[in-house]
Amino acid sequence: MVSPAIELSGLTKYYGDVRGIEDLTLTVERGEVFGFLGPNGAGKSTAIRALLGFLRPTSGEVTLLGKRVADRHELVEVKHELGHIPGDFAFYDSLSGRRHLDYYESLRGGERRAELEALFPAPFDRKVGTYSRGNRQKLAIVQAFMHDPTLVVMDEPTSGLDPLVQRTFYEFLEAERERGVTVLFSSHILSEVRRVCDRVAVIRNGRLVAVEDIDTLLRKSGKVVRATLTEHPPIETFDLPGVVRGEYESKGVLKLIVNGGYDELLDRLSSYTVEDIEIREASLEDVFMHFYTDRDDGVTENERSEGDTERRERDGDDALPAESTDA
Repeated sequence: MVSPAIELSGLTKYYGDVRGIEDLTLTVERGEVFGFLGPNGAGKSTAIRALLGFLRPTSGEVTLLGKRVADRHELVEVKHELGHIPGDFAFYDSLSGRRHLDYYESLRGGERRAELEALFPAPFDRKVGTYSRGNRQKLAIVQAFMHDPTLVVMDEPTSGLDPLVQRTFYEFLEAERERGVTVLFSSHILSEVRRVCDRVAVIRNGRLVAVEDIDTLLRKSGKVVRATLTEHPPIETFDLPGVVRGEYESKGVLKLIVNGGYDELLDRLSSYTVEDIEIREASLEDVFMHFYTDRDDGVTENERSEGDTERRERDGDDALPAESTDA
């Protein structure tokens, strides 16, 4: 049997007494485009760093393409099949994009380099220090895919790309999935998740709170209706078909997550004095807040510690020695 692309078993990382991630158990099958979602400070970066062998976990195991990340030799072996786009990619500003790509090609190969340079053109002969945010991101995309990896891990891969390049990237990902490439990526853009993902995992305060297929996630999105009412009817008044959740943000300010039944909702609202109304697409933040906030018993303590966790991630406390992570 072919092993899954990614297996996490009880993956846990503590920074002293501050939880980064705890007991993450997850399987990503080969050929999936899998979203890794969560609010800021949820532990996504810690999980990705531990998954790739950049960070030594407190406990638990990670297997990539059947290779154990904890075993240095197996990690080095599997890294030839990996691509990675971190959220804070660091290039040498004094070197050209082409020099960077030459170096990566010397490490892992560059079978698809010419194809990708044409698909995501950037001023490769100029120094990276002169690049815009979008051109840096295109350089990161080329380096991640040019050796034809089997598994690619990405953190906010479309950040800085203009809409046309984003569309090219989505089409490229869809073609890669057809070729059998597995992709794990974190994102905070619901439209991006809707377009490219097969399944998603939701992480909050370092714990896995749900693994959903994309259709289930989308049923929990829909639109946000925020209405300011003179009256204050009970929230049960809006228990209507298509209204999946509601609350009062403050006295008279009603917020509803709605994925249908708009005529009935408008009829019900017309029974009251509506001072203001706003209707917009739901964001991933709306979905997190409305559907994934009651499953973690450590919210308050951990949220107070998010700043410490993010600082430790940035500073690299407990990172593995460099020799353990070289490709």
